[in-house]
Amino acid sequence: MLVRLAELFDLPSDLVSGACHAELLGDRQFFLEGHEGILSYAAEQIDISAGALIVRVKGHGLQLRSMTDSEVRIQGVIEAVEYIR
Repeated sequence: MLVRLAELFDLPSDLVSGACHAELLGDRQFFLEGHEGILSYAAEQIDISAGALIVRVKGHGLQLRSMTDSEVRIQGVIEAVEYIR
């Protein structure tokens, strides 16, 4: 049913199913939609709760560019994005 709704409204099926949606723009910006909060925050590593996963962003000069209850944007020199179960 959810997949049919996603198709009907031309929505990404991952958003309708409750999964998080991540985008990496070059090596300078990271966007995550569907997060459940910041677990740890430092200039070299930011851990974000994404339900059953932890999304770990590693790099240099990392900082939160913006954050809402469902979206987070990180900027800095991003060297790695890891998904941890």
